[in-house]
Amino acid sequence: MTVVRLALSVVLALLVAACGSTDPAAETSPSAPASAESGVAGVERSTIVARTCRPGSEQPLGDDRRAFAAVAGRGATAFRAPGGKRLARFAAENVNRFPTVFGVLAKRVDERCRATWYRVQLPLRPNGATGWVRATEVELAPVTTRIVVDLSERRVTLFDGGRVVHSARAAIGSAATPTPTGRYYVNQRLVPRDRGGPFGPGAIGISAFSPVLTGWAQGGPVAIHGTNRPGLVGQAISNGCIRVANDDLLALWDHAVAGTPVVIRS
Repeated sequence: MTVVRLALSVVLALLVAACGSTDPAAETSPSAPASAESGVAGVERSTIVARTCRPGSEQPLGDDRRAFAAVAGRGATAFRAPGGKRLARFAAENVNRFPTVFGVLAKRVDERCRATWYRVQLPLRPNGATGWVRATEVELAPVTTRIVVDLSERRVTLFDGGRVVHSARAAIGSAATPTPTGRYYVNQRLVPRDRGGPFGPGAIGISAFSPVLTGWAQGGPVAIHGTNRPGLVGQAISNGCIRVANDDLLALWDHAVAGTPVVIRS
């Protein structure tokens, strides 16, 4: 087993383009560089199991207690189906220089039950996009954490191994710029240089995009982040991102490694 540990320079200004408030002065993108925080769990390669499977069969992976991230250390190509039409090519790092990671949903196996393909969540529009990547192009990392965002309660809850670890009040998207519902995953974690700015001490990027702000930088990605306006926490005020108090962001940060499943429900 190997451990991915990375400390990379990025520009946060382009990451959380969809995170602003309906008040234009509330959240402007910081222009100072930031760093991509190491947040990829320990990577493990698939092992051969002494049993037989139906070649080409699909087996689901993960449950509420354990999920898997697929780390593309040398980049990977996503396809609509195994061996089918190409969807997208991903470099080893994304535009923010964070390692490319996918959330794993299932595997396709050979007659010896070895994974040949993985069906994965993709950080692409439309929200909830999935594709297939070759097993030889990624390494699996087990993830025991899960995040649930309840929009009606305006609350973020973090689970680890099925247990509640932390729960926090949150600001969510406004009626005009709503936070998208669906099933996503943590695809990057970024630290702004100005930790007293509009993103607070950090931003946990997820594989969702604003449903309305399609012209924003990087397509309007969504994140869970801190804030320099804690009085607005609990309101429907943002451009789609989920804001929490800075102390709550730090509590979430300690557990929300890349690949953590994120469920946003109404």
